[in-house]
Amino acid sequence: MALSPSKLTKPFPEPIPLKKLIGPSFIILALGLGSGEVILWPYLASNYGLGIAWGALLGISFQYFINMEIERYALVKGESVFVGIAKIFRVAPYWFIASTFIGFGLPGIIAASAVVVASVIGVEYVSLVGIALLLVIGCILSSGKTVYGLMEKLTKTILLVGVPCIFILALTVATSMDWSALASGVIGHGEGYRFLPEGIVLAAFLAAFAYSGAGGNLNLTQSIYVKEKGYGMGKYAERVSGLFREGGVAEAVHLEGVEFVDNPENRRRFKIWWRRISTEHALVFWFIGALSILLLMLLSYATTYGVTDNAEGISFVLHEGAAIGAHITPVLGSLFLVIVGIMLFQTQLGVMDSTSRIMAENAAIAYMKKKAVRTVPLSKIYFGFLWAQIAFGILLFAIGVTEPKSLLILGACINAFAMFVHVGLVAILNWKALPKFYQPPLWRRILLGLIFVFFGFFSVVVIYSQLF
Repeated sequence: MALSPSKLTKPFPEPIPLKKLIGPSFIILALGLGSGEVILWPYLASNYGLGIAWGALLGISFQYFINMEIERYALVKGESVFVGIAKIFRVAPYWFIASTFIGFGLPGIIAASAVVVASVIGVEYVSLVGIALLLVIGCILSSGKTVYGLMEKLTKTILLVGVPCIFILALTVATSMDWSALASGVIGHGEGYRFLPEGIVLAAFLAAFAYSGAGGNLNLTQSIYVKEKGYGMGKYAERVSGLFREGGVAEAVHLEGVEFVDNPENRRRFKIWWRRISTEHALVFWFIGALSILLLMLLSYATTYGVTDNAEGISFVLHEGAAIGAHITPVLGSLFLVIVGIMLFQTQLGVMDSTSRIMAENAAIAYMKKKAVRTVPLSKIYFGFLWAQIAFGILLFAIGVTEPKSLLILGACINAFAMFVHVGLVAILNWKALPKFYQPPLWRRILLGLIFVFFGFFSVVVIYSQLF
């Protein structure tokens, strides 16, 4: 359906070079590093071997296609998928606020970072370390001229330093037999099992699968970051300012995008944009993400598989550091723990930013519908949710809720169900809201349908196993 030229329209922007597109995929990738990549998949590898590596690869492949459909909408509409979904389902903003806070309000990632940091500096007060790290996150996210620009710089730096260090450690520590076990695991061959080992906790496997990348509603923030980066029609969108930027919190932001006329030239530009953002996301999110998960699983397997008490909390991470120190030098063992601590901290930083954006945007959408206004002080709402989450995390630490693995698994299972919901909503949105030329082809619709069924089925299985 072509758009009417009589409406307020702007031209579909000219595509920009691939190297200038790189950014949003780093952020969405970093959101999963501290949960699936650094903790959950290596935890499973240390306890059950590498025969489950296929799940990590399939999980991040699923998320690649999920993310691209989210990017599709933002590219064409210049607004987040939350704005579009709310036009179809009026109660959606309330669902996204509630499911985001329930899924990510539990500070499992920063608790893991606190355990590692406390171990490195030799202190026992994990809760105090966790509280300090939360406060540092709040200050960092409040200080940038624009929050997106700050997040992109931080994530690029940490990923481009951390991933090569993990790769070098894996090459140094792993034997040829370990690499062979990883290759077999990618196709589902484990030690005495195929695909799933006997006794594996389904909740832990689903948690890791859901966090093969970002997970939960975090995938949906890809549309916000695409808009902030200025992809496609997002070029005309406004940005979230930093808290300490003069006048930042009072700035009113338009959430709805700008339309364009559906003509041959704009179709040509869209096709080029789509090829380039697909390539960017495949190289950064899928390739670097898959490589990171598999190498971290390999490193965990090579250093801790068969070690007693691996199943307790995140003890396997500390065992990894000790094994690397014994195999090479104690300094590198400590360096490994420092890198892991930084990557976990970075993940929590990204999660706090993304969840605050999700809840702020949906609160703003609900407010605008209720009050019949067209602009909101989005920065002010964003920072309200950010510091509310930090306060909740501090409260949990203060009362002694500090065990990372349980918090991560519980949150991830909740987020797997949230993914089931949002995959269906995005599929409906792109079918109903986008002109036919810009909609996904049939094969992508079928694939998204299969992913939707997978997360729904697995969520039901896990809920049943926990209740009965």
